[in-house]
Amino acid sequence: MTNSDNQLHGSWNYPTTLWFGAGRISELASACKTLGMHYPLLVTDAGLSQRPMVTEAIAGNKAQGIPTGLFFDIKPNPNGLNIENGVKHYRDNGHDGIIAFGGGSALDAGKAIALMCGQKLPLWAFEDVGDNWLSVDSDGIAPIIAIPTTSGTGSEVGRASLIVDEERHCKKIIFHPKMLPSIVIADPQLTTGLPANITAATGMDALSHNLEAYCSPAYHPMADGIALEGMRLIKEWLAIACEEPQNIAARSQMMIASTMGATAFQKGLGAMHALAHPLGAIYDAHHGLLNAILMPYVLLKNRPAIDTRMQHLARYLELDGGDFDAVLDYIITLRNHIGIPNDLHSIGIDESRIDEIATQALQDPSAAGNPIPLTQAQYAALLRDAINGNLKN
Repeated sequence: MTNSDNQLHGSWNYPTTLWFGAGRISELASACKTLGMHYPLLVTDAGLSQRPMVTEAIAGNKAQGIPTGLFFDIKPNPNGLNIENGVKHYRDNGHDGIIAFGGGSALDAGKAIALMCGQKLPLWAFEDVGDNWLSVDSDGIAPIIAIPTTSGTGSEVGRASLIVDEERHCKKIIFHPKMLPSIVIADPQLTTGLPANITAATGMDALSHNLEAYCSPAYHPMADGIALEGMRLIKEWLAIACEEPQNIAARSQMMIASTMGATAFQKGLGAMHALAHPLGAIYDAHHGLLNAILMPYVLLKNRPAIDTRMQHLARYLELDGGDFDAVLDYIITLRNHIGIPNDLHSIGIDESRIDEIATQALQDPSAAGNPIPLTQAQYAALLRDAINGNLKN
């Protein structure tokens, strides 16, 4: 990868084929041809569907002899009905591949539609529990190109989708190894139009992925190394990306830090995500914003198990003090600087469903990676603190 005129540009294969750099959206037709797509379906959200980046991508494909359909009936937290409707659209129109284009919601929905377009079993049969993924007809999974337009979820390099089960009011992880997109076009130019609050929330989501992966007690030195460098990039570039939205260097570094976070969290996540998943399903709140608000409360709860790791992190980030408190102060200061609220009450979440959310958090797959196994009562107490802004050391 080279650095020329402050623009990072390169191609590599880790953990999948990734074409990285400003302007590389122009290579979409080439990506389609590489994967044998003749009539792909572009899956995005309603907000992006009429934006120039989408209409120009479709027009560019058409000019290269690749007519491309469009599906955008996706909620901010995609649900089972969204996937069902997307699969019907795919089958009815005879598409032969998926272009997942957008933030985490569109990427997750696109990957789930690609999985389901050739299956006979229902979506929930492939929840990431036990060996459910072995029930997938892998030959029925459509080829996938992923094009992220935010720098947060890292879903473009993930093998799963988070989908809301509306009947049970929870998010479920749908998993299969072949849900990993075959080609990722990571073009930071596509993120320059993001408003500061979305840049902030998605950037903090990337930080949560790197941070929770680093704190996970599992043994995975490679993931630790990736997570550390991802957090360093975020420290250096997130505030700049919020303040200077056209800064391509900042946008590039945040996009790669996001991808690094999703690569690192193969090691595991933790209580931030265990709580954010049910909160997002019940309140339809932004996932990255939830992680950003929960972050210091979870760190405090985990402090007895992560003190040494936080010392290492503080030294790597060159924080004054070099200890847990230095990391905590850095995160709180960063949140305040980029406009993240201090408590969940500020975004409309109250105490009325604490027990229900705590129970779901305890059962969430992310809970297994938390440095300290938390009880339902401990999740409830943590959530109550986060709702009321009770940051006590």
